[in-house]
Amino acid sequence: MDHDPIYQEFIQFLRSFTSYIVYRLSCAGLNFEKVKDFLVDVLLARRGANTSVFIHASIVVLAISVLVGGGVFSSRSVVSGSFPGVPVNPLVAGASTTSEESGIISSTITPVTIISDKPRDKVVDYEVSEGDTISSIAEEYGVSDSTILWANDLSSTSKIKQGQKLKILPVSGVSHKVVGGDTIYSVAKKYQANAQGILDFPFNDVGDDFQLGTGTVLIVPDGAPPEKPKPLPTQYLASGQNVPIESLGSAQFIWPASGGMSQYFSWYHPGVDISNLGGGPIRASDSGTVTVAGWPDNQGYGNRVSIDHGNGFTTLYAHMSAIYVSAGQRVSKGDVIGAMGSTGRSTGTHLHIEIRKNGSALNPLSLLGK
Repeated sequence: MDHDPIYQEFIQFLRSFTSYIVYRLSCAGLNFEKVKDFLVDVLLARRGANTSVFIHASIVVLAISVLVGGGVFSSRSVVSGSFPGVPVNPLVAGASTTSEESGIISSTITPVTIISDKPRDKVVDYEVSEGDTISSIAEEYGVSDSTILWANDLSSTSKIKQGQKLKILPVSGVSHKVVGGDTIYSVAKKYQANAQGILDFPFNDVGDDFQLGTGTVLIVPDGAPPEKPKPLPTQYLASGQNVPIESLGSAQFIWPASGGMSQYFSWYHPGVDISNLGGGPIRASDSGTVTVAGWPDNQGYGNRVSIDHGNGFTTLYAHMSAIYVSAGQRVSKGDVIGAMGSTGRSTGTHLHIEIRKNGSALNPLSLLGK
C-alpha cells in the first residue's frame, strides 16, 4: 500500500512525457511543412526563373569538387604523383618536382592535340597522282574500293592514270540524283540500303515530311547499284518474209505443254496460259517452219518461238526460259522447241500460246486436242 503513491506518480510522469513528445513532434511537423512550402515557392517562383541559378551553382560546386578531388590542388591524386609513374603535381606547395626527391618512378607525358574527324558533307574531286591505286585512294578517304568504282563507272579491272579525276563520296555507298516520284523508301530499295541510314546521314537534304526535291543528290550509305540487266538471249530472225514451207501443217493441234489453265482467251488476251510451277518442255503443236526464235523486240512476250504451219495457221509460244530451235528450222508436230519459263511481262512459270489464222487470233481451246 505504501508504494501506491509512487506508482501513481510514475504513471502520471509517463502520461506527461508522452504528451510532451507528441506536442514536440507536432510542432516539428508544422515547422517542416512551413520550410517545405517556402522552398517550393522559391523553386516555382516565376515558373522556373531560378532554374538557371541552381544549374550554374551546381556546375560551380561540381567543378570545385573535381579540382579538389582531381589533384590540381591536392597532392594525393592520380595527377599529383600519388600513383607510380605519375610525376608530382608541381602546383602543390612543397611538392617534390623530381623523381629522385619523391622516390617515385616518373614517366614523361607528351601533350598532344586530338583533332576530331569531321565527316565530309559532299562529293570531292580527286586528281590521281603517280603511284595511286583505287585501294590507296579508298584507304585515304575512308571509303570502300567499290564506292570509288561505282561513283566513277569503273570495273575491278579498270586502270587509273595520273591526272585522272575521280569522284569520292563522303561515305561508303552510292549517290542518287532524285527524279520525280522518288521516295526515301524507293531509293533505299533500289540500292539495297536502309531507309533510316539515308535519313540519318546528316547532310542529306530531306524535309520534315520526308519529301525529296527533284534534282537533289542523296548519299545512300552502304548502298550498292542495282544489278545491270542481263544480256538478252541471242535473237534469231528468219531472213525475209516468205519462208519456204516444204510440207504443210495438218491443222490438227496438240497440247504444247502440261499444266493447268491459268488464263483463258478473251478480246484483251489473244491466247491461253498453261501454268506449271515446275516448268517442263514445250512442244510444237503442229508441223511447220520456225520464223522467230528469241526476244527480238524486248517486249512483253519475252523469249518466244513462232511457227508458220504453211496453211494460213501460225502458233506463238511465249515466256520461255530456254529455246532449242532457230529461225528457218523445220519442226515436226511434238518436237520439243523450248522450256517453260517466266520471261517478259509474266507472273509465274507458264506458257502463253496463241493460234492465228491469216493473222486473226483464234481461241486455242477450240483447236487444241483435235
